[in-house]
Amino acid sequence: MSFSFFNKKILLKILSLFSVVRGYNVIFMIFAQLVSSIFIFSDSNDFFSVILDYNIWFIALSSSASISAGYIINNFYDSDKDLINRPLKTILEKEISGRTKLIVYVFLNILTLIFSALVSIKALLFFSFYILAIFVYSIKISKYPFIGNFLSVLLVITPFFAITLYYKNFSMEIITHAMFLFFVILIKELIKDLKNLKGDFTMNYKTIPVIYGDKWTKNYITIYVLLVIGICINLIINYDISLMVYYYIFSIPFFFPFVYLLWKYNDNRYYEILHNSLKVLIIIGLFSIILHGF
Repeated sequence: MSFSFFNKKILLKILSLFSVVRGYNVIFMIFAQLVSSIFIFSDSNDFFSVILDYNIWFIALSSSASISAGYIINNFYDSDKDLINRPLKTILEKEISGRTKLIVYVFLNILTLIFSALVSIKALLFFSFYILAIFVYSIKISKYPFIGNFLSVLLVITPFFAITLYYKNFSMEIITHAMFLFFVILIKELIKDLKNLKGDFTMNYKTIPVIYGDKWTKNYITIYVLLVIGICINLIINYDISLMVYYYIFSIPFFFPFVYLLWKYNDNRYYEILHNSLKVLIIIGLFSIILHGF
């Protein structure tokens, strides 16, 4: 076999592993924690004091390693469903053997514990509990409605609580920002459940669309959209968030066509558009954190 063949094989395995651990999400998580530390959590808003604080980096590395491990264990238990819902991506991910995934999973969790222990005993306990919560969610809770959705979203934003605990900053403004992010991600998860209805039904996942149908799911999404709009108005009126206010002003009209498309179409193509539009909204929100410092 030629050298180029082995190169292609190795590249394919790297891409497969990157897909399994959702490397793009991990990169954004590290960036989000650093940016929010500088412009929201830190009282000084001093770029260098945050960047040169090794504890922040250890927390970010602990978060990224534990999240990556979580995606791996989730991939183990959802592979049959994912083969129905997203066959091409799942076929790519099968380039990595189950044994390799397990080894990487254990390795990443060990890294998480090492990095968190370098911060403090409290950080070690925090991330130990986080690893356990992800494992329990993946093997037991992910198949059930409401609690599965809420816990999934909570696990996504939990790493930000690590930053909050580190800075001991528990202001109502930070809690309100977190509520906005929580409900936007929850809406995204419900859209994903609508999109994945076929695979969830086939594999007996008791998601909200499987149990209650499309209409009730859309009712829930609409209620959460109204909550998000209310949170936006609260942030605009009651908090001094500097130029970041324009992000929340933009977010309100963003949801008008969103809800219109949600109710008008029952098609996976449109669910995909809605799902991706929420990803874009979250990414814009991530970069808008920088405006909080101006």
